[in-house]
Amino acid sequence: MPLICLVRHGQASAATDDYDVLSSLGRTQASAAGQELARRGLRDPYLVAGTLHRQRDTARIAAEAAGFHGPLHQDARWNEYDHIALLDRYALPRGKERSMQDLLDHALTAWMKDAGPAEGGTWTAFEEGARAALAELPAALGRGRDAVVFTSAGLLAAVCGALLSLPNEGVVALNRVAVNASITTLAVGGSGTTLLTFNEHAHFAGDRRQMLTYR
Repeated sequence: MPLICLVRHGQASAATDDYDVLSSLGRTQASAAGQELARRGLRDPYLVAGTLHRQRDTARIAAEAAGFHGPLHQDARWNEYDHIALLDRYALPRGKERSMQDLLDHALTAWMKDAGPAEGGTWTAFEEGARAALAELPAALGRGRDAVVFTSAGLLAAVCGALLSLPNEGVVALNRVAVNASITTLAVGGSGTTLLTFNEHAHFAGDRRQMLTYR
C-alpha cells in the first residue's frame, strides 16, 4: 500500500520584502523534517513540490537530510493561495485589534463563500486543483513506492478536508493549526486514498520544541 507524505514548508520570511523565502529557522525545520522522513524508511520516494521558492527549498533541504536522490518534480497545483491578496480583498473594518491569524481566518472563510471574486480564482478551483494533483499521484507510484509532496497549509487543509468531507469551518480550523515542516500521511488503497495522520510534528518535541512554529 503506497504512502503519501505531505510536508508543509518550513517557516517563511514574514515581515520582509520577500515572504517566499525560508527563514533561517525554516531551513532548520526542513532539515529536521528530512531526518524524520529518513527514519520512516520510505520506499524509493517519488518527490513532488509546488513551484513556490519556500516549497522547493524545503524539498531540497529535506531530501538532502533524508538521503533521497531522486528528481524533484514540480506541480503548481500544490502552490499556496496568495494570503496577502486575500487579506487585502476581504479586509475587516478598522476598529477592534485582531491577530493576524484571526484576519486570515476571516479572509479564508470569506473567500470560500465568494462564488466569483473580482480578482484571482475561486476557492472551489483551488480545492479542485489540489484534489486533482493528489488523484494523479498513485499512477506515478505503482506498487512498492511511496511519495513525498512539499506543499503548504492551505493545500493540506483542502486535501484533508475533502478526504474527511469537512465543512468550510473544519477546513479553516485545519489550516489554522498546521505546523511548519509538519508531516501529514495518506495511504493509497484499492478503495481510494485515506487520511492516516494529520500535522505530525513529534520531530519538534523535547529539546527541539523551540523549533515549533505555525507561521
